[in-house]
Amino acid sequence: MSLIRPDPTATQREASDPKRSVWVGASAGTGKTKVLTDRVLRLMLAGTAPDRILCITFTRAAAAEMANRIAATLARWATMPDDKLQLELADLMGAPPATTVQTEARRLFARVLDVPGGMRIQTVHSFCQSLLRRFPVEAGLPPQFELIDDRSAAEMLERVRRQVLEDPDLGPAVDRVAAAVGADEFGEIVRAMVAERGQLTRLLDEHGGLESLVAEIRRALDLPEGATADSLLREACDDSALDCAAVRTAAYALLDSGATKDQDRGTAIANWLEDLDGRVGRWGEYLRAFLTKDGTIFKTLATKAAASRPGVLEALQAEAERILALTERLRAAETADATAALLTLGAALIERYRAEKARRALLDYDDLILQAGDLLERPGKSAWVLFKLDGGIDHVLIDEAQDTSPEQWRVVEALTDEFFAGLGAREDVDRTVFVVGDEKQSIFSFQGADPAEFSRVHGLFDRRSREAERPFRTIPLETSFRSVSAVLELVDAVFARGPALDGVAPEPPHHFVSERRRLHGGLVELWPLLGPSESDEAPAWEPPTEQRGISDPGARLARLIAARIAGWLRDGTMLESKGRPIRPGDVLILGRTRNRFFDQLMRAVKAADVPVGGMDRMVLTEQLAVMDLMALARFLLLPEDDLSLAELLKGPLVGFDDDRLFVLAHGRPGTLWAAMAASPDPVVRAARNWLAEILNRVDFQAPFELLSGVLSQPCPGDPISGRRAMLGRLG
Repeated sequence: MSLIRPDPTATQREASDPKRSVWVGASAGTGKTKVLTDRVLRLMLAGTAPDRILCITFTRAAAAEMANRIAATLARWATMPDDKLQLELADLMGAPPATTVQTEARRLFARVLDVPGGMRIQTVHSFCQSLLRRFPVEAGLPPQFELIDDRSAAEMLERVRRQVLEDPDLGPAVDRVAAAVGADEFGEIVRAMVAERGQLTRLLDEHGGLESLVAEIRRALDLPEGATADSLLREACDDSALDCAAVRTAAYALLDSGATKDQDRGTAIANWLEDLDGRVGRWGEYLRAFLTKDGTIFKTLATKAAASRPGVLEALQAEAERILALTERLRAAETADATAALLTLGAALIERYRAEKARRALLDYDDLILQAGDLLERPGKSAWVLFKLDGGIDHVLIDEAQDTSPEQWRVVEALTDEFFAGLGAREDVDRTVFVVGDEKQSIFSFQGADPAEFSRVHGLFDRRSREAERPFRTIPLETSFRSVSAVLELVDAVFARGPALDGVAPEPPHHFVSERRRLHGGLVELWPLLGPSESDEAPAWEPPTEQRGISDPGARLARLIAARIAGWLRDGTMLESKGRPIRPGDVLILGRTRNRFFDQLMRAVKAADVPVGGMDRMVLTEQLAVMDLMALARFLLLPEDDLSLAELLKGPLVGFDDDRLFVLAHGRPGTLWAAMAASPDPVVRAARNWLAEILNRVDFQAPFELLSGVLSQPCPGDPISGRRAMLGRLG
């Protein structure tokens, strides 16, 4: 089958068309961010106010990149010559722009600058936080709620966990779970339950409480009501549960056999049958007479001598099958008991964690999503909230949809529900949804992302659009501007069939190389797997008189890779794309994880005399967060250093904007530090008090202790911690 190469420019224009809702399947390097920014630009050119567009991204870095791209484009349009602007707009929209569109393009930069707080390009957590800040009463939250950082949340959770474990009423549940898992696993389970508390809470609500949920689990496992592993085993040991006469006859036949295995099996069976009161305690011995360690029935239950007796083999086989079926039921009962205990602990843990946060008016990052979802679905409140939001949101754009969790989709669905109903506050506007994602790139289970949920929401938007007779398109972006043909062909080959394709995408992907990459060379080599080398194993009788080679396949692979790179450099192999020999800086080694093999690879490369930059090649002092801390350190050494103080005030730890800094610094008679002391601005005074407090400690604390305190304690830029202030600004 021949595939028609799509026109990437036309596909991107179609995806960015502001008149329709679109679901974009964007593989890596296909211009996803460009399509997102193009759509925002075209929405504004079509008359949409900047503050009526909501872009939800996965990371702060992605939000910052999109905002910067849009701002740079609008700034360029504002001063661009008419002829160049006309060409750029024509390229964006696919048709010559009208004069009114050109005029609008020049005004957009100023219009965006006038939006209070800027355009709404946010992470989903940031959006939910702003939503809860706007409607705290409707959400059932104290208006002054604060966000708890990850470290404080972990400490609080540990305290709550200890309280739960020490609660005597929960002792049986703790003992049951502890018997099933180790201490480390228990800690992981606790963290998982808290992370998934939204789903657990909904499960409990849907089934009417813990007891009903446990009963449903027992029904799903086909367990009688009230049945436990102990009761099932006692029933199975009763004479009425088996054909005692036939099994006893078979046991005697085994004892009469001359074979040792028959006699051992017969002894175990006979002893169990005779000890009526001790059958439960001797169940393990009895079971081992019929089942292997792997839990399967022995292929040979009796030798020919014993099996030749009438009915012996049939009785043994029937009893073995009964025991095997009972083993499965016992496992099911143990699973139900352990699950009930775990749910009991989980419900108690989540409730105490919630109560502790409520007592201190705190929310964690998961709460932002859960509370926002509840707010948008809360009877009697959601209609009002959605009406107010409808008046401010006409278009929603979702980035990295493949990594969106079910709880986050709840928020998106509630926001866009009225888009297709025509019943919201903006009936005169065709509101749209734009979603971009790629199932192949998802780290499914990370933050709860689910491939089934991804497909469900896709189908939901498609169905809603058809029912509302609104245009909706599913558009794949298949032309890669990043990778060469060899890499794309490898990806297509890997996902051409299962198991790589299973659960990732409904159809095998097909990628096309862009025109500018079409003539670029590329080579993908698949090396054979390396196993332990038998030749490296020393004979048991040979004395260790010489050092032998290493049989570890990881070390051998590391040496092969290092030898290949060293050969390129030694032989002067040409790098055709640059027209010169390969240099060490042209080679990049990517590892799946940082593990023992990566250390072996670094040693092998260095042993081959190949210059290497190390695992983490970055200039520490060029990182923005480090530069902010260095500015603080310079100020602490010399408070009269105006430049360092200005850098600090503009940084995330203090967060002054240009206007406040200008008022403070312009026309001052002395130093900036002195100007802060004389300023009547309460924000400036608060910042000066914070800096003065650090100055008081600088002579009594080590540098690490001092800077660690700055990062872990509240600062003018964030009421929680300096670390969170930096994360909020820098990502």
